[in-house]
Amino acid sequence: MILSQAEIQAANILIVDDQEANVQLLEQLLKDAGYQCVSSTRDPTEVCSLHRRNRYDLILLDLQMPGMDGFEVMAGLATDTGESYLPVIVLTAQPGHKLRALKSGAKDFLSKPFDLIEVKTRIHNMLEVRLLYRKLEAHQAELEKLVEERTAQLRESEARFKSLTHLAADWYWEQDEAGAFTRVSGPVIDMLGIVVDPLVGTQSNEDSLGWDETERAHLRASIEARKPFLDFVLSRTLPNGTQKRYRVSGEPMFGQACRYIGYRGVGAQILE
Repeated sequence: MILSQAEIQAANILIVDDQEANVQLLEQLLKDAGYQCVSSTRDPTEVCSLHRRNRYDLILLDLQMPGMDGFEVMAGLATDTGESYLPVIVLTAQPGHKLRALKSGAKDFLSKPFDLIEVKTRIHNMLEVRLLYRKLEAHQAELEKLVEERTAQLRESEARFKSLTHLAADWYWEQDEAGAFTRVSGPVIDMLGIVVDPLVGTQSNEDSLGWDETERAHLRASIEARKPFLDFVLSRTLPNGTQKRYRVSGEPMFGQACRYIGYRGVGAQILE
């Protein structure tokens, strides 16, 4: 992610200093350097409201001002705007104030009297970091929105798929990695000969009679080997001698890091 010089020079900058001479010096220096959006105030009590309206990319803030000093202004910005990143460079003639200012949220400082080359360099560097930070925030927001949209599309697609499988088959089923059924419709549990928890009901001994155990053993072996199966035929003879045949298809499901999470499939009775 790269910023152009034009993007940096279009940044929104506020100068806060009670000394008119300092304000004029910084305004002229910034305009000579090509910055296009430079404003100022000599009243520190206006800073929070101005920043709420304009969302400055950089605030050049004097620490020593009557009525409200720069530390109070930074405290107000932190609580009033809720920003985790304060775009502030403090202006001070007191070396002992620099560490306190940084601990209060300032990102850099400029010493008075000003060294013009240092002022230009620190402002340019600060703006570059700030604008990149904002670009990353915007990019992150776009990614989150895209993920939400794709998730919604996938859920809609899954709902359509399941709806179609219900229409195209007599039953649809899902199992977790332990073999327990998490979603089921139709007699698939009885067909597979698997006893499950009361969520889907228990099967009596009479209900489980008549299935071809050799066929069911082959089907269970495929599931244990994590193999997909297509149109696997199972046969059952009812107590009255009626023979039924069923066709079932299934595939293993895998989650993150290719971890096995269960099976899903469909089935239908074969009508002679």
